[in-house]
Amino acid sequence: MMRILVITDVPFTATEPAAIRQLLDEGVERVHLRKPDASEEALRRLIEALPAESYPRLTLQDRLPLAVEYGLGGVHLNRRNAAVPAGFRGLVSRSCHTLDEIAAHPACDYLFLSPLFDSISKSGYRAAFTDGELRDAAARGLLGERVVALGGIRPELLPRVRELGFGGAALLGAVWRDASPAALHRTMERIRRFNI
Repeated sequence: MMRILVITDVPFTATEPAAIRQLLDEGVERVHLRKPDASEEALRRLIEALPAESYPRLTLQDRLPLAVEYGLGGVHLNRRNAAVPAGFRGLVSRSCHTLDEIAAHPACDYLFLSPLFDSISKSGYRAAFTDGELRDAAARGLLGERVVALGGIRPELLPRVRELGFGGAALLGAVWRDASPAALHRTMERIRRFNI
């Protein structure tokens, strides 16, 4: 089985804390809190609405010093946030958009490579790699356990993601299109069915 991660949608919603708790309870390994335009106070409210026992399984993608303050389990580096905050001791992940970037960051605990497929949540954000390029990268050792596929990931694509050499998959649009408790449960059921 591959590791399954979920990235939050950009807008805050009143039901988001409950949805994050449900996703973690139903088997998602980590949830990335991605709120690029959020104020520090808004991000604090989201973190504080979640149970402290979930903090080790949360990764912060914005306002990274809050990860140290709250004891969150991960920080995610990208163009907006290029450095690990002082005093942070958890997992470090990074966004990559080329195979060369994957090779350039051996010190990260895991890396996102995107977009693997046409995005569900970002209109016009198209797949950047052919299956042949990815198989070649896997054969050269660039892909593997620490590389997580991102972009257009739907549960039924998980066998293909694994076959291409990825160690995990991160979902966004497939999860947040309908984040009602019943819909999240159905999505997690589909993930469990295809992630074998």
